[in-house]
Amino acid sequence: MKLSQFQFLLPKDKIAQEPTRWRDECKLMVLHKDTGEIEHRLFKDIIDYFGKGDCFVLNDTKVFPARLYGKKEKTWADIMVFLLRELNREQRLWDVIVDPARKIRIGNKLYFGEDQSLVAEVIDNTTSRGRTLRFLYDGPYEEFKQTLFNLGEIPVPKWVKPKITPEDNENFQTIFAAHEGAVSVPAAGLHFSRELFNRMILKDIDKAFITVHMGIGHFRKVDVEDLSKHRMDSERLIITPEAAQIINKAKNGGHKVLAVGVTVTRGLETFVTTNSEVRPYDGWTNKFIFPPYSFSIPDAMVTNFHLPESTMLMSAAAFGGFQNVMNAYQVAMDEGYRFGPYGDALLMI
Repeated sequence: MKLSQFQFLLPKDKIAQEPTRWRDECKLMVLHKDTGEIEHRLFKDIIDYFGKGDCFVLNDTKVFPARLYGKKEKTWADIMVFLLRELNREQRLWDVIVDPARKIRIGNKLYFGEDQSLVAEVIDNTTSRGRTLRFLYDGPYEEFKQTLFNLGEIPVPKWVKPKITPEDNENFQTIFAAHEGAVSVPAAGLHFSRELFNRMILKDIDKAFITVHMGIGHFRKVDVEDLSKHRMDSERLIITPEAAQIINKAKNGGHKVLAVGVTVTRGLETFVTTNSEVRPYDGWTNKFIFPPYSFSIPDAMVTNFHLPESTMLMSAAAFGGFQNVMNAYQVAMDEGYRFGPYGDALLMI
């Protein structure tokens, strides 16, 4: 597959700037991948396609306020720092992206807060855009972390909405978020409500939670035409023995396993046994799924509608079939579906 095969014209007004009022009442397109048949439903109808013993696998990562605004020393020029991940707790080291990056050098100090109370020093240039910052803070770790996060904002992508509102702190987080570490939300999980979880219990549909700390690699521009040459950023992946047991029980019992989102799909496919079972794992994954690909674990997948040439679209096309998914995207535009993390969902079964 080539990058250009995933290009299509997406008008800006098709990108949702806000979620639906009720999480589980966004539109749900259902794509039957064997026939190409398409149905139009609401997300809360998703359980109509599953029954007793089936398993929904969800990503319980929690988004932290990763975007900070500050000033560069001497010139006091405005800068934006995007926190990617903590590198060293004791030394207050963080892997970050700085924008604009061009004039930020090793040794520069950056100041945050209205009173410039939080200071960071650039100690490494890891890539053309990336940096390593050491935050100069003498207080206890928890106090530092609270100060840092109080200064940050929830990182809803600017292409979704240019100005963040207080409501985004709740909207850009799943109701089951538990383990802090993501800089973007696993969007398919946003549609699950407590009412939907209760209805799943009544139908004896199981849940398993894995943790994939979603990074910005999904949103980086793919700059190679040959997709086999693209390298994904690594993300932390945790599959507990308990989660693996629930998933494998469903698989071995002949029940369906639904991957809720692209992050879950790549997490499930990272380490698979020869018996097509999930292995417990605590480490990193840089798995990139694009067509053609033979899946071992999920029987169904639900994901949002993604941007042209995005790795998330490629992973969806690998599961649902390239022609099926690209056709579904055209139908979505014709029928007024909304794209992006606050948008509508596509179930492939």
